[in-house]
Amino acid sequence: MVDHGELITRNKLMLRVWWDWKGIIHYELLPPSKPVNSDLYCQQLMRLKQEDAKFKVDRWERKEGGGGITCVLQDGRVFEKAGVNISIVSGTLPPGAVQQMRSRGKKFDQNELPFFAAGVSAVIHPRNPMVPTIHFNYRYFEVQDKDVPRGRPIIVEWERDARHSAGSLVRLKVEELTIVITCLIFLFNVESLNTGQDNNNTTTLHDGKQWWFGGGTDLTPYYLFEEDAILFHRVLKQACDAHDSSYYQRFKKWCDDYFHIEHRGERRGVGGIFFDDLDTPSQSEAFAFVTDCAEAVIPSYIPIVKKRKDAGYGYHERQWQLLRRGRYVEFNLIYDRGTKFGLYTPGARYESILMSLPLNAKWEYMNIPKPGSPEEKLMQVLKVPRDWLHIEKTATV
Repeated sequence: MVDHGELITRNKLMLRVWWDWKGIIHYELLPPSKPVNSDLYCQQLMRLKQEDAKFKVDRWERKEGGGGITCVLQDGRVFEKAGVNISIVSGTLPPGAVQQMRSRGKKFDQNELPFFAAGVSAVIHPRNPMVPTIHFNYRYFEVQDKDVPRGRPIIVEWERDARHSAGSLVRLKVEELTIVITCLIFLFNVESLNTGQDNNNTTTLHDGKQWWFGGGTDLTPYYLFEEDAILFHRVLKQACDAHDSSYYQRFKKWCDDYFHIEHRGERRGVGGIFFDDLDTPSQSEAFAFVTDCAEAVIPSYIPIVKKRKDAGYGYHERQWQLLRRGRYVEFNLIYDRGTKFGLYTPGARYESILMSLPLNAKWEYMNIPKPGSPEEKLMQVLKVPRDWLHIEKTATV
């Protein structure tokens, strides 16, 4: 057995994943020289647990193939509930899930498809109504639509700098957030991706194999501070612009449209970016883009938390926060594609799928904010999405 202390003392760590086409996924966390157990970073998280917060690390396996780690903090001082879910799963998609993919343009010959998926997602619900909720999800997906020779592995390797991660956490100085962000930095502080094959500009790894990336980051405030929304969008735009100057506008609009609570006629929040089926210009370049988006979460959100976490609020503001969290629940259970996919998938782990829901929420009959109130100010931008960076206005000048 390898000493768990190696997670701290070694500089470079790697997650190695491979799928043997028999539907069996293998994964391990290892330094360059020798393997270590894949649950080591959860043990590092446990060392960060705060006395005033209930933090649970749940490592799970899925009998159909693969598994993951769910990390949930509840009743913290800054965050009422925060969770990170890391999953690496494989198996066979049932007809319902295949049909969902076809509805957005995917073309498959078969009605049941072998698949492989890996991703990380997080939702942070703060205690103070002046601090917004943040959600992000970044994922990689493969499906096999035709028979291929068995036993041919696909290997994906991520390399991370553990010392850089630890340093970032020390500088945050937001105690409970470090527990959540540890998973984020650890998984996505990526320096290289090596799939061991020619990726070029194609979604097909080899006969019958299709791949794509998806995900996004969005902000859900309870009270509108325009400078916070501008900061959030500016950081995401910088991450997008490093890869394609058209990404931000495209993915912002996609986010505004996706997080639309249709039966309410309002958006869930002030948006961010959202994309799916990203399979260009190449696998490695798409992965680099997803990596930069994930790394943008910290600078887009932590300054807002630091600024607002100690702001004063009362009973009225808390009740409004709970009402808005009710809307959050409505979107996730009725419209969210990831939730639907998880529930369609055999062997679904419902605790992890529903991790994103807030600890407390409220529904009140016909609640209508008073004209001119801070609550109505928020509703105005939820009903009509705003161009926070004035890009459309600049383009027309």
